[in-house]
Amino acid sequence: MKATELRGKDQPALQKELHDLLKAQFGLRMQIATQQLSNTSQLKKVRRDIARVKTVMNTKEAK
Repeated sequence: MKATELRGKDQPALQKELHDLLKAQFGLRMQIATQQLSNTSQLKKVRRDIARVKTVMNTKEAK
């Protein structure tokens, strides 16, 4: 997901996206704990997407 896509969304859509990403991150953490996750780079991608969403949310609040 790109930041330009996120900037086009409104605040409720961003919050829903953040909620979905946090659920995905939790699921990936549980898969790591049970040694079911083979591609650990997914966790890094989700973590960066969460940071992107939070950054866009904070910049929209500041305006």
